[in-house]
Amino acid sequence: MKHQRHSAIREILSSGNIANQDDLRRKLAAVGHHVTQATLSRDIHELNLSKGPNGYRLPNVTTSTDDDLPETFDVLKNFGLEVRQAQNLIVIITTTGGAQPIAANIDYEDWPEVVGTIAGDDTVLIICPDDKRAATLRGRIETYIG
Repeated sequence: MKHQRHSAIREILSSGNIANQDDLRRKLAAVGHHVTQATLSRDIHELNLSKGPNGYRLPNVTTSTDDDLPETFDVLKNFGLEVRQAQNLIVIITTTGGAQPIAANIDYEDWPEVVGTIAGDDTVLIICPDDKRAATLRGRIETYIG
């Protein structure tokens, strides 16, 4: 959902000037993305938008397209070694340096089973709302790791 919303924001900004957050929020609502001010502020920060005299604009540097981002499946397959569950917590053991890319991809997926992630160098902690959703997520990750 976040991924589609970010794409919609990019499209809206590329088609004209957006003077303020309220204008952007209304344009997003018009294309089916109803968001709070807090969510929109977070999206603006995550997309590195800047605000100038003509309103919001995309960063000057070229941004990654959807096709440039590694798939979560690929990241887990390449860096993931083992997955463990402890009640509502999931721990992924990774190759050295593999925890950050895995955590970032899981955060980006916006899965309902994930409350948040914490990444070290070779370990990712995933917090889930309950044991049942943690088990569902563990199963999904195990299939990705192989």
